[in-house]
Amino acid sequence: MRFIPPMFHAILDYVTVAIFAAAPSLLGLEVAAAWLSYLLSGVHLLMTLLTDFPGGVMKVIPLTWHGWVECVVGPALVILAFVAPFPAEAKLFYGVMGAIIIVAWATSQYEPEASRKSGQAPAS
Repeated sequence: MRFIPPMFHAILDYVTVAIFAAAPSLLGLEVAAAWLSYLLSGVHLLMTLLTDFPGGVMKVIPLTWHGWVECVVGPALVILAFVAPFPAEAKLFYGVMGAIIIVAWATSQYEPEASRKSGQAPAS
């Protein structure tokens, strides 16, 4: 069931950016895990700023594309938690963040506002 509206999803995106940015210091992540976290923070921030939804600034990425990126990134982080040669705390961090992104993806409304109001299926 997709009950998280785009505005609340935008807030979640900015919180996710902050978590990825703060995690290396707060969790004491080793170098590779820390750089990955900073990279994910930057990419997520850029994608959020460029998405065509209430939290976006430039609005050039369709909201449905934003959703597809999260559909890929969430499971990729869960897989990373199992295969990366990271210490246990980094594996746990990436596994939990991946799971959170999967839940956010599964519960967020990624179709444009006009499609939701008219009952039309979103364009792919």
